[in-house]
Amino acid sequence: MRPDVRAWCGTGRADVKLKVDLHMHSCLSPCADDDMTPNNLVNMAWLNGLDAIAVSDHNTARNLPAVKAAADARGLLLLPALEVTTREEVHVLCYFQTVEQALAFDRWVYERLPDIQNVPRFFGRQVQMDAADEAVAEEKRLLISAIDAGVDEVARTAREMGGLPVPAHINRGANGLLTNLGFIPQSAGFCAVEVSRRSPVPAADLSAFTVLYASDAHRLEDIPEDGHLLEAESREAIAIFQSIAKRAKG
Repeated sequence: MRPDVRAWCGTGRADVKLKVDLHMHSCLSPCADDDMTPNNLVNMAWLNGLDAIAVSDHNTARNLPAVKAAADARGLLLLPALEVTTREEVHVLCYFQTVEQALAFDRWVYERLPDIQNVPRFFGRQVQMDAADEAVAEEKRLLISAIDAGVDEVARTAREMGGLPVPAHINRGANGLLTNLGFIPQSAGFCAVEVSRRSPVPAADLSAFTVLYASDAHRLEDIPEDGHLLEAESREAIAIFQSIAKRAKG
């Protein structure tokens, strides 16, 4: 039976503190370095003492199977994710409990991605890899394009498919929710938001949301040693879901 993410808001106790980075990119994102291979990014996160990571490539989940294999080998918890660019040019992180769920959502997203070809010399390569960091495909369609779905539809569909939508870097000048819309729409049903430490503190009242901080790493040197401390019931994806979804005001 598929869990209802909305039912998790305001639940759970905190027994475990996890050092997490829940927003980073692999070499399948055109704006990420080619060195951000599944094994490289997992090993850097492991060396830096992180307990859990989320790899959230732009509009795709197809490097997640390789990342999951690398993370399992290191005993590192992976929260599978995509960073979706909505019709409004807003970035929304969509977290899932399993790679299979993320890949199913990937197919929904790809159907709505415009047929605009990537220009690698300008945007960067989009390389899909296997568990041995061998290239198995190179995506031709530009993955950073806005899909044909708005913020509300992306959030609703992610939840219907077992996911947890969180608007990314809401205070950032480019692709931030507050910058592009000027407000956090109640209709999207967000329980949490991500705030960038590299941008001005948002003026909006965020007391009703769980606030996340992450590196948005596109290079190996961007992966932090400190991470974001997240309290959860256990070292499992479902517990991270519950921790993120728990509203500050139940």
